Formats: sequence, C-alpha cells, structure tokens
Amino acid sequence: MAARKSARPRVLRTTAALVALPLLLTACGYGSKAPQDKGGPAAAGGKKVDGLGQVKVGYFGNVTHATPLVGLRKDGEIPKELGGTKVSTQVFNAGPAAIEALNAKAVDMAWVGPSPAINGYTKSGGKNLKIVAGATSGGASLVVDPKKVKSVDDLKGKQIATPQLGNTQDVALLNYLAGKGHKVSPETGKGDVSVLRQDNKEIPTTFQQGGIDGAWVPEPTASNLVAKGGKVLLNEKKLWKDGKFVTTNLVVRQDFLKKHPDVVEAVVRGSVRTNAWIGDHPDEAKKHINTALERDAGKPLPQPVLDSAFKDIEVTDDPLASTLKQEAAHAVKAGLLKKSGLKGIYDLSILNRVLKGEGKPAVDEAGLGD
Repeated sequence: MAARKSARPRVLRTTAALVALPLLLTACGYGSKAPQDKGGPAAAGGKKVDGLGQVKVGYFGNVTHATPLVGLRKDGEIPKELGGTKVSTQVFNAGPAAIEALNAKAVDMAWVGPSPAINGYTKSGGKNLKIVAGATSGGASLVVDPKKVKSVDDLKGKQIATPQLGNTQDVALLNYLAGKGHKVSPETGKGDVSVLRQDNKEIPTTFQQGGIDGAWVPEPTASNLVAKGGKVLLNEKKLWKDGKFVTTNLVVRQDFLKKHPDVVEAVVRGSVRTNAWIGDHPDEAKKHINTALERDAGKPLPQPVLDSAFKDIEVTDDPLASTLKQEAAHAVKAGLLKKSGLKGIYDLSILNRVLKGEGKPAVDEAGLGD
C-alpha cells in the first residue's frame, strides 16, 4: 500500500477552485484516502427487501460510528432486518469523501457527521440527501501537547490539526477560534492559529513527532492522543446545552429513499435495535467495535483507549436536529458556508414509525423537515 501524503498540499492546490465555499465537496475527498470496499456481512437469508439484491452503505472507522460498527457485524441487527438483501460496505476517513460517494451513487446510505451533510445538502440545492436517523452524540475533543499549550490563551501561533477541510471537527475548531477572536483563513488554514487538515490515522504520529501542537478530533483519535501524552484542553460537550450535540447521522440519497423506502426502513430499524443493544450490553459492544476497527484499520485499540473513547460517546436514535441548526450557523461564522436554508434536510417519518413500533417516543425535526 502506497504511503498517504499529507492532506495539506492537496487542500492548497484545490483552494483556487473554492470560489463559493459551500462547494467544499468538489475535490476528491480533499486528500483523504480512497474508500475501502469491505464487502460487508453476508446476507442473513430469506426474502430480499423490496426485491433489492444489495444496499451500499458507508461509515467511518471511528468509535463515533458505533452504530454501524456493531450493527453491521455478521449476526448484527441490520443484516437481520435486511434478510436476503446483502449489505455492501465502504469505509471512509471523513465526511466530505462520504458525501462525494453518495453523490456519485457509489453508496446509497452513509453514516456521516453534520457538517458534511449540511454542505452536501446546500451544495445540491436540497436535492441529494435526507437525514433519516441519528446515531451518536459527543465524542470530540481538542487535545493538546501540555508542554506547549497550557490554556486557550496559548493557542495563538500554534498548529492544530483536524481530520479534513469542512468536516465536523474542522467546523467546530474554526468556530471556536473565531469566538476567541482568532482570524484563520477557512480555505488555507493559515492565520493566528494554523489549522492542518490531516487524516485521522496520521494525526497521532504527527502529534508524537511534534509536527502539531494539538488536534480537534473525534474518538478514538482524541483518546489515542491522550495516551501519547496529550491533554484534553476542551471536551466539545462543554460547549453544548446538556452536553448533547449531533456527531453522527444516517443519511440516504433522495432517489434511493423514494425508490426503496422499505430498504431504508429496514436499515433504520436495524440501527434503532443496535443502539438499544449497545445500551444494554456496553462491554460486549466495545468488543464488537474493536473487532470492527481491527478489520478496518488493521489493528485493535488498546483497552484504555477504547474504554475512554466509548465512555465519551452516547448512541442515540434522535438526530438532535436543533443542534444541526447551530452547527450550520457555526459553519457560516467560520466562513465555510454561505447562509443557506436547510428546510427539508430531514425526513424522520420512517424513524418515528420505527420508534413507535419499538414503544419509544417520536423525535423532532426542529422545523427542518419537508
């Protein structure tokens, strides 16, 4: 396997094309590695849902994607619900690349963060995707080298990494820095604080070698940095009411939703049942997560890192729509998004039908449904 190059040079080469910042999805993943086709679990057997032979889904090899990591295992709830319809999986490194694959119809559904979903939706004029369910809240932190950064006042002049230009943690960092009065170019990452966009898998090595002073990253990268001597300067939960904010959603192509609603419902039902199972069996869930991470990343997490990362997330069926509104506002403030309406980004009708069948309360679209 060829070594991956840093994302930064490719970002800079792409900058000239970013005339309108909502077009953050035009480059090929902004330097992220091409998606890995993992094949997916074998079909559970039985009748194909809606007569469909396979459904193509995407996710990330992050603990914040606990729902697919656990639910897509061989005997997981999602394959069970799909019966004879096989799940074909692809693993992405960050959200913009996953949205790009969704637009290209390389995947039908994907678990992604809010910022790429917002960017994708606005870029397409509201025609490419729908958020159909939640998955995870929390699980993102700003971790720093305590010898170089002792407080937020020390961030000026430092270099902080994020996983990808325009991804959820990138938006969170730029918004936070803007709120502290720091000026940073959203395209190049240059300014009072230097923002380096780099693959999640590469960030711990760069941190350990002293190439960055910190990183705003999801789990398990945050806990991995702590294990390498980093210190959590800010857990993003502290910036949100009740510590809840959307980290991962389940999105679907609009054309696929229209043509195969029963398949979407099967995946949503499997996700809801997976989340319930994770809540009831946390220790077993962690084992399944680590098995999936070993498969997708080549090695499992050390137990202390896994325990720390898992503790910081909350699986949730609720997509926390009101926090998506705020994250969109953050992207505008950071200069990564022109103000644009999000009306219609949600279709929670299937989710609420599933929740009712499971004896659970409905969730709200925060005025962003059709």
